[in-house]
Amino acid sequence: MLRLRPADCNAGLVETARILRLTAAARFRDTLRDVAEFPILLAECRRSRCDRTAADRKQQGLRDRGHRAGNARVATNPAAVREARLKIPCAPADDRLDATCKALRAQVREFLRNELSIGGFAPQCDSWLRGFDRAFTRKLGARGWLGMTWPRRYGGQERSQRERYVVIEELLAAGAPVAGHWVAERQVGPSILRHGTEEQKQGLVPPIARGESIFGACYSEPDVGSDLASVKARAVRIDGGWKITGTKVWTSQGHNADHLFVLCRTSDGAGVKHRGLSMLIVAMPAKGLAVRPIRLLTGEHHFNEMVFDGVEVPDSMVLGGEGEGWNIVTGDLASERSGPERFMSTLPLLGEMIRKARATPADARAEIVIGELVSRFWTLRSMSIGVAALMEQGHQPGVEAALVKDLGTRFEGDVAQAARLLYPMVPSLDSDERFENFAAQAILHTPAYTLRGGTNEVLRGIIARGLGLR
Repeated sequence: MLRLRPADCNAGLVETARILRLTAAARFRDTLRDVAEFPILLAECRRSRCDRTAADRKQQGLRDRGHRAGNARVATNPAAVREARLKIPCAPADDRLDATCKALRAQVREFLRNELSIGGFAPQCDSWLRGFDRAFTRKLGARGWLGMTWPRRYGGQERSQRERYVVIEELLAAGAPVAGHWVAERQVGPSILRHGTEEQKQGLVPPIARGESIFGACYSEPDVGSDLASVKARAVRIDGGWKITGTKVWTSQGHNADHLFVLCRTSDGAGVKHRGLSMLIVAMPAKGLAVRPIRLLTGEHHFNEMVFDGVEVPDSMVLGGEGEGWNIVTGDLASERSGPERFMSTLPLLGEMIRKARATPADARAEIVIGELVSRFWTLRSMSIGVAALMEQGHQPGVEAALVKDLGTRFEGDVAQAARLLYPMVPSLDSDERFENFAAQAILHTPAYTLRGGTNEVLRGIIARGLGLR
């Protein structure tokens, strides 16, 4: 797969718009037929696979021409419209995955079924942020589902990015508690493998793959916003190491972490702010470090303010050498922004919306809205898999990853908004009704979707530069 050129991106967006326009009023009852059986199957987002007859194909052509030319016969015939909505075909979800990936998907689903049957976890939206469970993380590590692409000598399995993708989307679709290993497995482990010393690789990476080591990422700071190059937390040289002073915010799972990835300023960089940054690894608990909770709208404690007051770090825990912090951080961003978590946070809620609509009389408005959401999900999934393929080939697809994050996080918020508008309710985190509970989770988390991992406004600037527009 080649890196997208501006013309390719423009053509892709035009084609995406065309597909959405043709299919938004379509499928939803058959699109996720499997979902009625089990929530894990939500990741597939497909209707049942049935052979299309010549008549079906002819009717599809008529429908497409009808959209373009305003076919009055179809548009004014309710029965024909409904039939069209329920018959528009959808590509199988696994067309781009090989037999190994399909077999792996079946294994992950069976594991999740068993976990649910024994009460191993309660499904939830935004599970990659909210669902912290050390025991569950260790179970994944024992099955070789953490650090799957890493070298075996460091605890990995040397499997493909697409195999890792399959595991991740199944876990997210099930709403499984994966927050414990998320930062460590997604970005810390790969960064250590790329930039670390042999001692760091041997000592820090295998515990992550076993699900035994939790990392927090200390990047953002108060009053700095999304400009990471302007960080003020400073590390000064001492005998045999460094001493960190400063404040970090929005550190995920900092209160549960065994180690912290801390971006610090170690020099003025000769006047170039990007050059004076270094990445230090802090072992927890650390003398001189205060961890203060930042509560979410739900009342949950996930984020933290981390106040460093003379925290000492040995030279052996500087990653990549002094002054390499910016290269390390920017190398993480494609992984952080393009994964399925950027559009699957509210997918459990979308599944409940579909079940709710299936159980009620035909509602054209619900079918149109849900059909559009499903078509957007398909587009985002295809884009995300494409970025994973680019990364597997050694590319750093920053623009493509930014597109996934921008479009995906808006989609997540739109799912929550659609649930609220289609099915009036009083969302409650205490509700025993799963739809209301998921809706409450999604609505209260919506303000954060477009902020975390870099605000969408910043990402649009990256996209514009990548397309030569600024």
